[in-house]
Amino acid sequence: MKLLLLGLIVFLGVHSVRIVANDWRTQICARHGELPWKGVYSLLSLLGLALLVWGFGLARQQPVQLWNPPLALRHLASLLTLISFVLLAAAYVPGNGIKARLHHPMVLAVKVWALAHLLANGNLAHVLLFGSFLVWAILDYSAARRRDRAAGTLYRRGNAGATGITVAAGLMGWVVFAFWLHGMLIGVRPLG
Repeated sequence: MKLLLLGLIVFLGVHSVRIVANDWRTQICARHGELPWKGVYSLLSLLGLALLVWGFGLARQQPVQLWNPPLALRHLASLLTLISFVLLAAAYVPGNGIKARLHHPMVLAVKVWALAHLLANGNLAHVLLFGSFLVWAILDYSAARRRDRAAGTLYRRGNAGATGITVAAGLMGWVVFAFWLHGMLIGVRPLG
């Protein structure tokens, strides 16, 4: 459990700099350049992710069950992860209406993904992992919206074609992950 906690602290800590110290980040980037910042950020993110994955794998070997979620919540989690994949696709497909409307769909995707996994899993490692990501996503989305308002950021209107591509890409990603990749990578087959 200690490695999981350390991984969460490093990974989410690095990803929280813009939430808690955006001015400091701006000063560091101005002083040393954007590229060195991104290099250190990436290395620390990878370290945090490796610790998180390793720690979560170890914690899953000795689960501490807090509750047993009913089957209905697992079905709801499947629907929520589908929504999460569509939101994730919206972060990358240019000109889609979802990003135009929600502004930060990747952070919203993390929020929905974390909530879905909290609903479907009742052991301590899952609560720590997904609960931490949910809290982080809530704080990050709020901070990003505040930065947008302060900067006067305007988002272009989306078009129906790009939005359709976004939904199709999210659906295809969800199908591939839910039926095959989740089992291969995580060891749990939620739908197959």
